[in-house]
Amino acid sequence: MATSDAVLQVLSGAGPRSFSSDLCFNNLDLAFRSKHIKYVKKRASRHMKMFKCSSVQQNCIGKHWFKRSGDGDLSVNATIKRLQLLRCKCQKAERVSGVTTEGGNGTWFVDSAKTLNLNGAVNTPGVLELGDTQQLMREKEVLTSNGSANKEEESLATNAAVGTGRDASRKVSVDPTEEEAWELLRDSVVHYCGSPIGTIAANDPTSSSVLNYDQVFIRDFIPSGIAFLLKGEYDIVRNFLLHTLQLQSWEKTMDCHSPGQGLMPASFKVRTFPLDGDDSATEEVLDPDFGEAAIGRVAPVDSGLWWIILLRAYGKCSGDLSVQERIDVQTGIKMILRLCLADGFDMFPTLLVTDGSCMIDRRMGIHGHPLEIQALFYSALLCAKEMLTPEDGSADLLRALNNRLVALSFHIREYYWIDLRKLNEIYRYKTEEYSYDAVNKFNIYPDQVSPWLVEWMPNQGGYLIGNLQPAHMDFRFFSLGNIWSVVSGLATRDQSNAILDLIEAKWSDLVADMPLKICYPALEGQEWQIITGSDPKNMPWSYHNAGSWPTLLWQLTVACIKMNRPEIAARAVDIAEKRISRDKWPEYYDTKKARFIGKQARLFQTWSIAGYLVAKILLADPSAARMLVTDEDPELVNAFSCMISSNPRRKRGQKNSKKPFIV
Repeated sequence: MATSDAVLQVLSGAGPRSFSSDLCFNNLDLAFRSKHIKYVKKRASRHMKMFKCSSVQQNCIGKHWFKRSGDGDLSVNATIKRLQLLRCKCQKAERVSGVTTEGGNGTWFVDSAKTLNLNGAVNTPGVLELGDTQQLMREKEVLTSNGSANKEEESLATNAAVGTGRDASRKVSVDPTEEEAWELLRDSVVHYCGSPIGTIAANDPTSSSVLNYDQVFIRDFIPSGIAFLLKGEYDIVRNFLLHTLQLQSWEKTMDCHSPGQGLMPASFKVRTFPLDGDDSATEEVLDPDFGEAAIGRVAPVDSGLWWIILLRAYGKCSGDLSVQERIDVQTGIKMILRLCLADGFDMFPTLLVTDGSCMIDRRMGIHGHPLEIQALFYSALLCAKEMLTPEDGSADLLRALNNRLVALSFHIREYYWIDLRKLNEIYRYKTEEYSYDAVNKFNIYPDQVSPWLVEWMPNQGGYLIGNLQPAHMDFRFFSLGNIWSVVSGLATRDQSNAILDLIEAKWSDLVADMPLKICYPALEGQEWQIITGSDPKNMPWSYHNAGSWPTLLWQLTVACIKMNRPEIAARAVDIAEKRISRDKWPEYYDTKKARFIGKQARLFQTWSIAGYLVAKILLADPSAARMLVTDEDPELVNAFSCMISSNPRRKRGQKNSKKPFIV
């Protein structure tokens, strides 16, 4: 009963939140749909699957409208009205803060993070809570309206609201590598109707084959978006969130089959076409790819999860909660959740997905319940719970969300965790157990324990395995899944520290000459042939098959800061700085020690650039990592504790059991 009461308490709902909507953007969206969707239907079939927004070249606007008027006595006011109607409906987002701080590249010291506690209160001087932030912004608006605030006071107020606690006028020497990285990141920005909307995947002038690297990928933009947020440039992130949301409900099919509603695209491209009958006017089109054009034709499971995580980070960093409270944004969150929380045939609380549905977007033997997706799923559920506004339509969804959080955290912590003690337990497993209190629940055969793992596992430390299915445990170490389990709190505090212990103990394998191995070890020989289908791009110790990816630096940094161990991330960043600029910012590195640039790696890869920048900024200002860290809900912790203390191996048909979840 203790468990039932605790869980029912958790499932009873969320705390009250104020609700508001962005009337300006809603009106724009309404005008957009009424005037442009009708026009889409008249276009040729090549445009029927594209998101469209018309615009006219500015140097031809006057000529275009005077030609259509038929007379020469148009008044100025009439012309202005016509130009307003002609203007692109996807208007530039309002800027929350007009001041950009330049003091984010200072020297980092380990001691500066000692007063930081990301699991509780922030003790760093100059860091404001959200309420203080909003209050400062309101005071600034009042002062401005009364005409009594000078420019210096506005600058200080805005810097405080952003939460940097630094003086923007401070002279700081800029590291040349960081300066180059910022220049390259800005060169990768894509504009849509005159406003920044994202960054292309790579801007490699040496490559003649573009493929889809000139598109804006949702997962690739996350470090870019975080970098811009940390820089105080919120417009591009706001535009990205709102426009990808509009693509979410777009019709997507492959061979007459449509995936579930709520799917976010893997990427999109801005295309420009001339308007029919007028060569002086053009239209800009957002052309999304939901997987129907991707190599392998796999839909992205992680796009929607990353979108929710970035949405929360935007609100935390900017203080602008109006975006996440918009009706269309709330609807988008619910669509993603319903898609992920839909009932199926699976007995496990983890998400069942196919190979290639995440960062590892090719066949690599991760079909089933890969850790990376589970960590992002858990993180997105926590973020969504924090952002969902309480209303009648949300009650059932919040109940299902809380139910899944408890079951998912128990499942991952209990069955995915492995250390030397657990490895010895698996080594002595009995098989073919049929009972409700079986120890070897998934019928794992001890012979699955590979010789490499017996030698590789350190005495201190452990990690979460890559996958778990009946009679199968994927013992490979997957970096992103483990790191994000630390960031999101999916791993316990002891497990989180043990994961960082393992990274330190196996530094020569996981970091070596360039951080960070995407997984360890590589698939080789016949195993590589069978599991990858002899994929030539995923040769052993290359690309997804244990290649080294510099973009993982930023996730590692967030995890280390959360656990108050930033010196680990600082050491990794120092290693990357020695080569990454000289090597022209590659996508990935090859060989066991990451000594060679990837054989097919793109140069000037945007998320390699952005990942480095985010790591540097966070190490200089560890308090900024709060926008990415999710703290455990005390009620969920209490429910989980009650669940562990009770007997989870309850008998089937037990009467008076009100537990809404199954373990």
